[in-house]
Amino acid sequence: MYGRFTLVTNLELWNARFQIEVIPFEIQPRYNIAPGQLIPAIISDQGKRRIGQLKWGLVPSWVQDEKSGYKMINARSETLTEKPAFRRLFERKRCIIPADSFYEWMKLGKAKQPMRIMMKSGEPFAFAGLFDTWASPIGDKLHTCTIVTTKPNDVVADIHDRMPVILRQEDEGIWLDREKFDSDLLQSLLVPYDSDMMRAYPVSTMVGSPKNDLPECIQEIVNPSLC
Repeated sequence: MYGRFTLVTNLELWNARFQIEVIPFEIQPRYNIAPGQLIPAIISDQGKRRIGQLKWGLVPSWVQDEKSGYKMINARSETLTEKPAFRRLFERKRCIIPADSFYEWMKLGKAKQPMRIMMKSGEPFAFAGLFDTWASPIGDKLHTCTIVTTKPNDVVADIHDRMPVILRQEDEGIWLDREKFDSDLLQSLLVPYDSDMMRAYPVSTMVGSPKNDLPECIQEIVNPSLC
């Protein structure tokens, strides 16, 4: 299960990369984003991109208890049309989630070494996501999301057996277009990202705690056995 990422890209790069005219909340560098936290997400609204914040951990609109959904931080791409929690969202409630790296833990003997995985260029990218809105009996609304995963590419395969779906920039508009639903076309986008464009390096075990949201989280460890 994939469950940590970063977003430290500056605001000017955001505007250029994701075509967002207005960002209605303050953006701070985030070095260790974890499930249960609010994360930026982008949707398409009448042809224009709009950004907001969603809680990471899907709570489907039809569940009675909001706590029952928080474990759904990931959605397997292979079963989106089969799982009741995801089928309707795959058709109508797709979003992209900006990021610039993600973490996975690699087994080294009996220990686990956290690895930061990112583009070689350092540029931001977008995860494929699904979102929903849950309403309490008294009308309070909770907006949540999940990140779609797929099989690993060559960079991730030695680290973990799954990776988040990273959309190619030219495919983001297709994923966001909620007026058109072509299941085969959308499924064709949910593939491992080109490994030639990515790299991975070891980081400190401090990323294991969500309380640690510091620049030190993304610093490369020269000797992993000492971290």
